[in-house]
Amino acid sequence: MKQLLKRALFRILGKHREAVVVCFWSGDAALAGRMADEIRGLVPDYRHFNVALGSGPEGAVVLKQGSIWALYRQLRRHLHLRGFRVGLAPVLFTAERSPLRLTAFLLAPGKILAYNSRLERHHLRLRHAVASWLFVRGVALDRIYLRPRWLYPWKRDRSTFPSTWRVVYGRPFASPRRRIAVLSPYFPYPLSHGGAVRIFSLLREAAREFDIVLFAFIEGETDEACRVLAEFCSVMVLVEKPRYREPRWSTLLPPEVCEFRSSAMRRALQELRRKLKFELLQVEYTQLGNYTGDILVEHDITFDLFRQVWMRDRSLAARWNYWRWLRFERRALSHFARAVVMSEKDAAQLDGPTERIRIIENGVDLERFQPEPEKPGQRILFIGSFRHFPNVAAYRFFTGEVWPKITEQFPQAELTVVAGPDHLIHWRAFTDRPEPSYEERIRILGFVRDVRPLYIEANLVVVPTTVSAGTNIKTIEAMAMRRAIVSTSSGCAGLRLEHGRSVWIANDAAGFASGVALLLSDPNRRAAIAENARKLAESHFDWRALGARQRALYRELLDLKEGGAAPASNPAMIGKIT
Repeated sequence: MKQLLKRALFRILGKHREAVVVCFWSGDAALAGRMADEIRGLVPDYRHFNVALGSGPEGAVVLKQGSIWALYRQLRRHLHLRGFRVGLAPVLFTAERSPLRLTAFLLAPGKILAYNSRLERHHLRLRHAVASWLFVRGVALDRIYLRPRWLYPWKRDRSTFPSTWRVVYGRPFASPRRRIAVLSPYFPYPLSHGGAVRIFSLLREAAREFDIVLFAFIEGETDEACRVLAEFCSVMVLVEKPRYREPRWSTLLPPEVCEFRSSAMRRALQELRRKLKFELLQVEYTQLGNYTGDILVEHDITFDLFRQVWMRDRSLAARWNYWRWLRFERRALSHFARAVVMSEKDAAQLDGPTERIRIIENGVDLERFQPEPEKPGQRILFIGSFRHFPNVAAYRFFTGEVWPKITEQFPQAELTVVAGPDHLIHWRAFTDRPEPSYEERIRILGFVRDVRPLYIEANLVVVPTTVSAGTNIKTIEAMAMRRAIVSTSSGCAGLRLEHGRSVWIANDAAGFASGVALLLSDPNRRAAIAENARKLAESHFDWRALGARQRALYRELLDLKEGGAAPASNPAMIGKIT
């Protein structure tokens, strides 16, 4: 009966019973084209129309400029004359505003399939008004249905926290050696980003004198990595990283801290401290500051990173993130006897007794990173894992604002980018695009096990970070490989580099492009800067020397504990919010 009524109604209205798909090109043409192709693949049996404004692809219904009602009447007349009804209306929502969006709502308000700039799709429904509004505003599809547990205690999409851990044994304990435990937010192998390089290198150096117990959060398979670290770690305790499902704005603690709150890790630390009898616990990264230990390694001053973000983006969200991190970092540092930072710049940002702060810089394996002479060319290298959002911002700044200026002057220039493992997943998490823009002369690589051949083939290394904290290991590696570097101030901060002597520093697009052009066109100057940078790496950033300083810190704290004068926590390490 229902089908008979539908046929009668369509006959009265003069429409076909079958519906058509009307695809609105209401944003970036390349994204709209991909949206239309996907819809054509999802519903191949329907007739498809593309609707564009002013100009469009071949065969599209091109509407003339006018008011929203004028556009609606043009399109309705086009479809009505052919007897079609709209069964589905895909619409692209990007930062670019388009009157076609309102036209689509007038034409088929209940049939809107919205696409965002990541090419995620979501049916807009009045009964899901909040979710639909969030999606149109650009919130990732994975997060639009997240609700705070304190506001929706009945929510279905809950965070999950693994309750068990796995123990892997490596190098046997040696009775004269004392035992040190290290807690890491990830397994420090493979060496896919700077943090992993630092933890791996200093664990290896610490193992020269101490037995090492490594506690690490993991995601996925780690058997091969465990075999590598078993050469210098005695025990590896592996806990699955929690699956955190709360809106990022909804907690007083920074969300990065909540992502690592694990009762399993706390129990493992408590039980194995008694069983394995390790005497010190070193905690890597600020986000693990809730796991009270003896040493907190500040790979960067995290509140400083978010302060820079807030200074660039004066939004309420940026201010909220900065305040949360400053509050958390102040409290976390008060529970540790020592804080390790990467540079004098980082140390200066921590208010408190200087004897509680130790500077152990990032470094490089000088025996492994041996330089080779340059080959002629105009090859530029950028290394920065996309899992760290400042590297995504750096890539967008360089390719969007600097690279076009370079290619005007050097049409043969080539850019290689090492974006790290799963770089597209991280890209989508930090941007509003499905992937980076591609160009023939830009080569984007994922995880590269050995980056030395890329340094050897490069003529110039760029570090275009617009926001950054701590010090960049990729910059130190470029110094060791004797390659000239063009960097922003934040990209080479804390590394003792001097503008024009051991690095070229520029902070805006025009200056950065000029620096790249200058060094590409002047091989002698490029070689002199590279040579000075290599000497600086040799004198200050050798992992062996840095490892000796870390072992000395362990001995200092162990001696204090033995003497019954274990250092008290520091009540105030960080100054007030500004």
